[in-house]
Amino acid sequence: MAIIMSFPLTAQEIRVLQEYRRIGSETMSAAAIVAIKHPAGGGEAPARTLVEKGYVTADASGQSFTLTEKGKEFLKLDPEPEFDTGAATNDSAAE
Repeated sequence: MAIIMSFPLTAQEIRVLQEYRRIGSETMSAAAIVAIKHPAGGGEAPARTLVEKGYVTADASGQSFTLTEKGKEFLKLDPEPEFDTGAATNDSAAE
């Protein structure tokens, strides 16, 4: 099932933003972002496009990226599936 997001972000960009939440920091180095494991792609490119889209800012050297208010708002989202397919599976297994 596809998740439809109202944010124009790639999977790699979302992964970078999720890493900020995971480590509990508002700033990450370019090296830390490059080290994030991505299912496809990755590297520093997602951070650069997040700068262009306004989710993070880069310092003057381009070696540190900080969340903006827009990025923080994205991380406040707690998406949940519309239908819980796991509950139906568990109920039928109990019968």
